[in-house]
Amino acid sequence: MSQSSRPTLILGSSSPYRRELLQRLRIPFEVATPDIDESPLAGESPEATALRLSRSKAQAIAERHPGALVIGSDQVATLDGRQIGKPGSHAQALAQLQLMRGRTVTFHSALCLLDGRNGEAQLADVQTRATFRELPDHELDAYLHIERPYDVAGSAKSEGLGIALLSHMESDDPTALVGLPLIALTTMLRHAGYPFFLD
Repeated sequence: MSQSSRPTLILGSSSPYRRELLQRLRIPFEVATPDIDESPLAGESPEATALRLSRSKAQAIAERHPGALVIGSDQVATLDGRQIGKPGSHAQALAQLQLMRGRTVTFHSALCLLDGRNGEAQLADVQTRATFRELPDHELDAYLHIERPYDVAGSAKSEGLGIALLSHMESDDPTALVGLPLIALTTMLRHAGYPFFLD
């Protein structure tokens, strides 16, 4: 199979972190931004929220690009069953990190691959359990000023300096915490017949 015969692959995300992860696979892809309401529904579990939003993002893009393979992804952080969203501000980020200090947070990294050729949707929720160090407020504050992670769930960018906030991490996929589980994604793409290794 030649490069030209590959189906169009679209990452349905505005996240630069997901785009950087997908570039690791060295396959051609386009980027499109889904415009959906990302608010959780009343009584919805964190896993259900992440899965629903990942599928909604993929569907929103697929409607604009018929016949393409579309990747939708969403991440929800949870502590004691409560969702921890994107902080949006320094004060809120500091409050999140103070709450998570010395505790284990579960990150639900949901993934949907929607095949526009046949309508098939593959879904997965890859969970990561991250334990945060007992760090003093001045270190948490300094980290936030350096990294400014106000657009990531849980305020900790593990692909950057945020890894220094963690004492332990458990996951089946080391890329899941960053926001795009590549092991699950490559499994889905193989199921969809997408070729990785072309001459």
